[in-house]
Amino acid sequence: MTIRAEHEIHQRRKGRNIGVGLMLAAFVVLILALTFVKITGGDFEMPRIEEGQ
Repeated sequence: MTIRAEHEIHQRRKGRNIGVGLMLAAFVVLILALTFVKITGGDFEMPRIEEGQ
């Protein structure tokens, strides 16, 4: 099996995949941060279960 040089299109695709991965990671961090702020903000209450139903 011979080792072939990586084609130019693979290099471009790799760069695009890294960019998409970074954007996805940033989105996940943003959602986690917003969730954390909402829960620790003090106005978050667990839904109350009404008895007798």
